Amino acid sequence: MTSESATRTNAQPTDRYLNRELSWLDFNSRVLELAEDDTLPLLERVKYLAIFASNLDEFYMVRIAGLKRRQSTGLTVRSPDGLTIREQLERVTARTQELVQRHSDVFNKDVLPRLEETGIRIVRWGDLGDESALRLREYFRDQVFPVLTPLAVDPAHPFPYISGLSLNLAVSVRDPETGAPRFARLKVPNNVPRFVQVGPGQDADGSATFLPLEDLIAAHLPQLFPGLEVIDHHIFRVTRNADLEVEEDRDEDLLQALERELARRRFGPAVRLEVAEPMDPRILEVLVSELEVSPDDVVHVPGLLDLASLWALYDLDRPELKDEPFVPATHPRLSEGETPKSVFATLREGDVLLHHPYHSFATSVQRFIEQAAADPNVLAIKQTLYRTSGDSPIVNALIEAAQAGKQVVVLVEIKARFDEEANISWARSLERAGCHVVYGLVGLKTHCKTALVVRREQGVIRRYCHIGTGNYNPKTARIYEDVGILTADPRVGADLTDLFNTLTGYSRQTNYRTLMVAPHGIRNGLIEKIRREARNAADGRPSGIRIKVNSLVDEKIIDALYEASQAGVPVELFVRGICALRPGVPGLSESIRVRSIVGRFLEHSRVISFLNGGEAEWWIGSADLMHRNLDRRVEVLLRVCDEAARTQLHETLAPALEPGVRCWELRSDGRWERQEGRDYQAELLHRIHELAS
Repeated sequence: MTSESATRTNAQPTDRYLNRELSWLDFNSRVLELAEDDTLPLLERVKYLAIFASNLDEFYMVRIAGLKRRQSTGLTVRSPDGLTIREQLERVTARTQELVQRHSDVFNKDVLPRLEETGIRIVRWGDLGDESALRLREYFRDQVFPVLTPLAVDPAHPFPYISGLSLNLAVSVRDPETGAPRFARLKVPNNVPRFVQVGPGQDADGSATFLPLEDLIAAHLPQLFPGLEVIDHHIFRVTRNADLEVEEDRDEDLLQALERELARRRFGPAVRLEVAEPMDPRILEVLVSELEVSPDDVVHVPGLLDLASLWALYDLDRPELKDEPFVPATHPRLSEGETPKSVFATLREGDVLLHHPYHSFATSVQRFIEQAAADPNVLAIKQTLYRTSGDSPIVNALIEAAQAGKQVVVLVEIKARFDEEANISWARSLERAGCHVVYGLVGLKTHCKTALVVRREQGVIRRYCHIGTGNYNPKTARIYEDVGILTADPRVGADLTDLFNTLTGYSRQTNYRTLMVAPHGIRNGLIEKIRREARNAADGRPSGIRIKVNSLVDEKIIDALYEASQAGVPVELFVRGICALRPGVPGLSESIRVRSIVGRFLEHSRVISFLNGGEAEWWIGSADLMHRNLDRRVEVLLRVCDEAARTQLHETLAPALEPGVRCWELRSDGRWERQEGRDYQAELLHRIHELAS
């Protein structure tokens, strides 16, 4: 062993982990690399620019806001990798500014000129011809001017509240009589299109020209400040803490407590100030002071702010600039053919493993719930809802089932971040229809994806189940990669019955037949299985671990994987997002390999396998390997017992871990290296469509 590897092996525990915040920024950097990839269709690159921007917004609203909150309370706890809160914020700030510069550069210097070559232009006011300027002056007068409210800032007018993520103009004006300078703030309305079409619409050849709304407003500032001289204007944007802290009291209505916190969210402290370059230092000083942010919280952006609004360009009808559209395939076992067969009849013959978006959600999970709602032999439907779509067919089916007299129990997690208001609305609609609605558990989020249908068949009660890794949302099911199982296995049915009794009543059950359930069972259950692999390796028996998750952060799980590696267990990790484990360190994690695939579909499923001495175990479920999932959420992992389903899981996961696949691999120093190769998602899409046809 070299002195360097000996130092690593005997290093302090802080060397064992990578920083989770910086690892998340590395994930967003991988998204940005897709925007930089000139082999992708142009509007797909625009899409990744928008995703990068919206990802970063949420990161600041939640993660950076949390660090700042802990800093303000005087907490001195270091992160597992040994950094203080101040050190983490310093490193995040530096890394973010670097990524923002890259983000702006790829848009301004690469994507924007290429868009112009295809006839899609974003212009400034000074670029417009007389006819276009006249038309937009009329548009401003009729559609924009009535919505605007200039707000003065002076001793009689205190600095106005700046809503989170809104675009704003800081305007400098001068009184021509006194020469006194004045400052005003003007909010860019968010209910008017951000990119205003310069012409009457998209041309026959697909070309279109847009003017940013803030440019249109800036060109008409003299109309908003008549009698004053407009000196200058600057664009800025504020991000606020949006992480709710609901004080959950067993004696208080959880719904009321959440609604109170939602009202407070919009007034959270500012955590980031984005300013378009160049910015007058005096104006910046005013903004920093009035918003009570640090100069370190200022992010300087070359060009347009809020590139999340680029989704408007992606929505243009330009199919030649996008990925080829695909239609999800109906699972062969669920294909109706000439003689339609119910989902229940299919499941009596064996489990069905679904892989979305390759398999259609509408003809599988949605059909399962809709058939249950319409079936006169179905007595009860019980389901958890974490996030769903705005016009949810799942919710509509549950409402119809309740109206038909079935017992319908729905656990709606009203604390699902950024979907709280939508979920409250769904919960009330379900209640009005006669469903039994549970709002979640005090102190825990219910994140598991489970549905239970109870059906009477020839005098016998039979239970049908769905357990998945993704939400009951038909829209995200077309872009998120997830797996799920439809089953009539009596053991799974009994487990889900026990689980729902825990969720809706006072049961404290923690042991199940085919499930591991957090917050009590998943961490300990997984660690025991990881240690079993280590024992198998030590005894010379077949061993191996494969884990596919969104994020791996939990130190106890990571330590168990390190121990398994030191025992000689091959460990392959497919981590789409955050990974705090440091692979490939001599004497610590030599047999651990970590890769990430970021592509057309968001890799979202959680799949875990253990070689188990040659009798492989497969588990799927809702839990990422993070503290919040294992300690503060109700999560479910299901042991997959059906042999065909286990084979399908192996055939799905194994190709993602093979050499020659396009991916990113994590090195021991924390760097992610891009590897060129085959498109795993495209190959999987092709294979599943071949099987379906």
